[in-house]
This record gives sequence, structure tokens and C-alpha cells, in this order.
Amino acid sequence: MEIPELLSIIFLVTGAAFFMAGTIGLLRFPDVYTRLHVLAKVDNLGLGFIILGLLFQAPGLMAALKIIVIWLLALAASSTVSFLIARQALNRGVAPWKAKEQKI
Repeated sequence: MEIPELLSIIFLVTGAAFFMAGTIGLLRFPDVYTRLHVLAKVDNLGLGFIILGLLFQAPGLMAALKIIVIWLLALAASSTVSFLIARQALNRGVAPWKAKEQKI
């Protein structure tokens, strides 16, 4: 196995691990705002690693540029949709989660 193939596998597996962490966070976090945070951050990082892994397999410069453009569009879409969902939740009166105070 050559070095670029090995790096590609490492980045793809790392990206998949970040997607798994984002899915677990989506299921475990208590409210819409914290869930949006984990999705916007962890999934974008996971997508970045997936894209990096795919760049090592790209057949040429034009294919690599297309992959990068797709990643940038996905980043823009993710942040825009997260903002719109959070604003709609706030407009509907969904209160942010607050931790219970612990008495000592």
C-alpha cells in the first residue's frame, strides 16, 4: 500500500469517526441549540476529513477543485441552515437549556 492510499484511508476513517461523534451528540444533547452546535461543528470537521481523504484519490486537478467547491458549498449551507433553525426556535419561544444548579 502506497503512502497516498494510506493517508486517504486514515482521513476517511477519521472523518467517519467525527460523523459518528456528531450522531451521538445529536442523540444525547438536551435541546435544539446544543444539537445544532454539535452538528455544525463536528459534521463540518468530519466532512473536511472526508474531503481531504478524497483529494488523495482525485484523478486530476479539476476533480480536486470540484471536491473543494462542494465542501465549501456544504459549509455555507450548514451554517446557514443552522442559523435559520436556531432563529426559528428562538422565535417560537424554545428556551436554551440550562444546567441544574448543584447544592453543596
